[in-house]
Amino acid sequence: MVGKGKGKRIPVPCPKTDWPRIYAIYGIDHWHTLAVLLLHASLFSLLSLLFLLFFDPVATLLQSLLSSSPTAARSLAGFAGAFTALSAVLLFLAAGNFFYSAAALPHEVAQRMVGAVGDWSAVRNALDVGCGRGILLNAVATQLKKSGSSGRVVGLAQSKRNAMATLRTAKMEGVQEYVTCREGDARSLPFPDDYFDVVVSAVFLQPTKATFPSKQHSRAGSAENWAERARMLGEIVRVLKPGGVAVVWDFARSSWIVKGLQELKMADIRGSEQVTAFMTGTHVVSFTKPAGHAVLSLPEVRLDWGC
Repeated sequence: MVGKGKGKRIPVPCPKTDWPRIYAIYGIDHWHTLAVLLLHASLFSLLSLLFLLFFDPVATLLQSLLSSSPTAARSLAGFAGAFTALSAVLLFLAAGNFFYSAAALPHEVAQRMVGAVGDWSAVRNALDVGCGRGILLNAVATQLKKSGSSGRVVGLAQSKRNAMATLRTAKMEGVQEYVTCREGDARSLPFPDDYFDVVVSAVFLQPTKATFPSKQHSRAGSAENWAERARMLGEIVRVLKPGGVAVVWDFARSSWIVKGLQELKMADIRGSEQVTAFMTGTHVVSFTKPAGHAVLSLPEVRLDWGC
């Protein structure tokens, strides 16, 4: 279990949120997926409506084509109509879940994550590993602004193009003076040891290499994936100051994160209540780097946490 018996759970603030504004600023990643889901849901809805309006002609047609009894034909027509209606409902639910997960869910999780840090006024340097569209990055910047801190948050982006897009969202949120972005690799963070007071990362501890050949995917590919995740987590620990706080959210099993943090001798490891993302149960995990903690070199970091 995540964080069982490790003190209080991460608090969940409930601020009033202007959702149309949030979606206007951050948009929807992979909007074509949402469009495809809605298109198929609409088509199945139309089919189910046609089955309902023209049930008798459809049953008669099936009876003629299949040379079946009237009862069997009507049962088949009813089954087909029910199947199309159920498919439409499920597709609309999937589209709604996708729309919610595009911006509303990351925004809510970002509020949980920043709520895990006790005193933002004392934060001078913060890092968001994998800043994406800037939802979490700007949440951190907003906390710095509200607390009157003179600190700054750095967003690690995968490309200069992503960095520029993220800076535009920071300007729209009114926190551009608290935000900088730079390109970098999460497996080898371009920052010195013990540098950041706070490090956050949302859905970024993911393997970056291409898919492995199918014959090796189940063993070698999986082992390499966990190894990359371990390196990323080790890098977060490396750049975090002793006494600093890190907060991580990932689609991978939270148990491996906890196990890895225990291997790295982190303190105050805590987990949030379950967060359902894309129909998967996840947790937000926070921890503190103990004072006097020795930085581990990558060869010393165990890579079997996912086993």
